[in-house]
Amino acid sequence: MAKKPEALDPETEALIAWCTQVEEIFVAAGASREEAQEQIEENAEWFTDLFYEGLTPEEAARQALND
Repeated sequence: MAKKPEALDPETEALIAWCTQVEEIFVAAGASREEAQEQIEENAEWFTDLFYEGLTPEEAARQALND
């Protein structure tokens, strides 16, 4: 019998959606999808902090691109 995947809590779903938006901004700025995902994965804690600080995906991407 296959295990049913556990549902994510709404906060985690919101964080994932937010990171997906940041990823799209990176791609629009010229990064490959793989580069964008790698950037977010390598700096997951920092991006999570920005999410909880209330930054928009655009603000977070701008900060990451300017560093």
